[in-house]
Amino acid sequence: MRLSILDDGHRRRAKLFLTATSALSRVDSPDIVKMLLYRPDFFARPLLVITADAMRGPSYWTAGEREYLAMSTAQLHECPFCVVTHAELVRIAGHGEIDPDDPASARPELRQVRDFLGTVSRTPDHVDGSGVADLPEQALLEALRVNLVWNVVNRLANAFGFVLRDGQLHSGTRSLHRFGYRFPGFLLAGGDGTDSGDVVENLRHAVLDAPAATEPALRAAAASGGSLPEPWKSYTATVRDTSYRVTDADIDRLTAEHSEEEIFEITVAAAVGAALRSHDAGLRAVRNKSAD
Repeated sequence: MRLSILDDGHRRRAKLFLTATSALSRVDSPDIVKMLLYRPDFFARPLLVITADAMRGPSYWTAGEREYLAMSTAQLHECPFCVVTHAELVRIAGHGEIDPDDPASARPELRQVRDFLGTVSRTPDHVDGSGVADLPEQALLEALRVNLVWNVVNRLANAFGFVLRDGQLHSGTRSLHRFGYRFPGFLLAGGDGTDSGDVVENLRHAVLDAPAATEPALRAAAASGGSLPEPWKSYTATVRDTSYRVTDADIDRLTAEHSEEEIFEITVAAAVGAALRSHDAGLRAVRNKSAD
């Protein structure tokens, strides 16, 4: 990964867990797991609360269909790590109801919500709920939660340079499915435990408002596209809009002036801010549809 702290900056409990699971599986821990276990109080804990319910909780959508939506979001972000991972999870979690290699195999309702989420992700200022007018509101809200999670993770996977190594696709996807995107509680404990009662607002608070190495105003600007000095301005715009274009040189330019801790926080803020903007736009479209 592009930040060394995501490889070896974990707390002792996380280091022991990563070492033990790698020894048991004989496969190095995937980059996504390493990132989520690095300072989980900053954003991973609230994100994982959303993720476990969105991907494996009760839903209008089957687990395989939710993995298909995650794969479709990854394709929009041109995130090869996530595309391959979720294509495999479609096969594992599904029961043959959809072929990840054949978009035409999706039922009409899934195709409709996929296109709706595509607009939500690409052009949140131009979201129109007319194409999903016949779908239940709860189904749309559930799909928006799936989209929120992977709009965050895809950007971070691209920015931090996630790669799949030998054996990780098989072992990692099966572990994610078996444990339902849940991690042992002791790995996520500690830090700010603020709970507003709204899981999305908990994510927003943890990343943008809670005490951290960087100032809340800087994180808020990274999230929204507000005024920032260079090189933060161009870097955060790339994370928000075209994360697949982040390069090693971009990170090297930042590390010449800033700590890896600062880069981690600002990258997460930019990714979460962009994802929340899309999610909020989708919610407005759903509510407007319901009001009509």
